[in-house]
Amino acid sequence: MKNRLLIIFLLSLTLTGCTGVASKGIFGTGVSVAFDPRSFGTQVDDSIMQKNLSAKIILQDKKYLLSVKTKVLDGRIFLTGKVDNPEQKLKLTKLAWETVGVRSVRNDIKIKEGFNFQQSAKDILITSQLRSALIFNKNIKATNYQIDTYKKKIYIYGIALTSEEKGLVISEAEEILDVEKVIASIILVEDLRIQKN
Repeated sequence: MKNRLLIIFLLSLTLTGCTGVASKGIFGTGVSVAFDPRSFGTQVDDSIMQKNLSAKIILQDKKYLLSVKTKVLDGRIFLTGKVDNPEQKLKLTKLAWETVGVRSVRNDIKIKEGFNFQQSAKDILITSQLRSALIFNKNIKATNYQIDTYKKKIYIYGIALTSEEKGLVISEAEEILDVEKVIASIILVEDLRIQKN
């Protein structure tokens, strides 16, 4: 029975991962290039920053490949995931700040606790529900958002075309059953340094 549950969990984790890959676009920035309001140059710069930072993090320790996620939007770096202790979290923050071209760093990395299958399954379900809600809402460009859930807290990163769209995304997240908190790092198009013409 435990093996079956583990297989189901790994399958759902893999399938959830496929959703993220499909929305990564050409440069792997997590935002579809076709809908991305950043200029092409900014998209490339962000992609290079993200690849450099990811490489530095993996060189630090290979275990971070699965446990830490990075996102770069308009020179702003967002970190999520889990590490073993506060020193590792500080080390990763320092690596992010040392990335060439960085404008700001937001570190939402959590310190690991004992593995809880039930909690992990619930977090995956919350992420899937929000991803579906964004896809089916015609007033939201769902491909412009990355979603992470940890202990019933939803972390949303992305670019909103309007403040109304930003409000809709947050509202959709808050409506999901069992969500305790929504932490939105959503940049408005008008706040981007250089926009697509």
